Amino acid sequence: MSERYARQSVLPQVGAAGQARLAAARVLVAGAGGLGCAVLEYLCAAGVGRIEVLDPDRVELSNLHRQPLYRMSDVGAPKAAVAAASLAALNPEVSIRGVAERLTPLNAAEWCARADVVVDAADSLALTYILSDECHRRRTALISASVLGLAGYAGVFCAGAPSYRAVFPHMPPTAGSCAVHGVLGSAVGVLGTLQAHLTLAYLLQLTPPVLGRLVSVDLATLRFGGFDFATASEPAEPQLHFIAPGQVRPSDVVIDLRSLEEAPVSAIAQARRLSVDALGAQTLPDGERVVLCCRSGIRAWQAGRMLLARETREIVLVALGV
Repeated sequence: MSERYARQSVLPQVGAAGQARLAAARVLVAGAGGLGCAVLEYLCAAGVGRIEVLDPDRVELSNLHRQPLYRMSDVGAPKAAVAAASLAALNPEVSIRGVAERLTPLNAAEWCARADVVVDAADSLALTYILSDECHRRRTALISASVLGLAGYAGVFCAGAPSYRAVFPHMPPTAGSCAVHGVLGSAVGVLGTLQAHLTLAYLLQLTPPVLGRLVSVDLATLRFGGFDFATASEPAEPQLHFIAPGQVRPSDVVIDLRSLEEAPVSAIAQARRLSVDALGAQTLPDGERVVLCCRSGIRAWQAGRMLLARETREIVLVALGV
């Protein structure tokens, strides 16, 4: 066995059989930001056989305090390419592929089909639901995490366990962002490393199983929590699903919930503009489906929940920022 993995393979929970499982594993990491950097480094160092990372963004100076895969000389370069090169230098025994591509409802099935485990490190609630729906359908493990400020959580969903929707059936009314609300780099590192550990624990089949478990961390008070959701039920009521702008049909009624100041030109030509509040007082014209759009998906979700009570047509959502 390679001396590279000697310190972990000596563990009785790993051994030669566990190391072989890691070497045979295929992991997709969606996002090479703060969470993704920690996940990628530890999975690569542990000898996970094939890692594919998707991220459409370029390295920015403001990334460097919490994304240690990147250097000053990388500012302006595609994250996926830089991350892949850095990981290849860390462990040439691992197959690394970095793709500067955005994961969307159009390509999620294709990418998830290539993986044994999908790691959600993209910092987008809409994308989390998109990945959960696809992983739940395929019975593929989804390891999702979120961090803001000094707190966050990580959990292992799907693959026979309940989906993300079973634990979080509704989007929150608002969502924070690192740019607006801030985040400490070390907090991102803790949650990303926890996400990497859950991935390795799942692949190594450690006991007790991590599938159907969520771990929460509050680094302001230095408290860990969490719960087992293995017996949670999937939502029984009609669910709202995300589609890509390219999946909008000419027969759809499309509502862009963003203001003209926010987005002077809609990404969907046939869209009409209404706020969430104004939509509640409107009678919508005939059409095959109702399509609700906003940047993050949160306003579209709120509007969709409101319309479910009165619409018999299918309602779908578009997160234009995904």
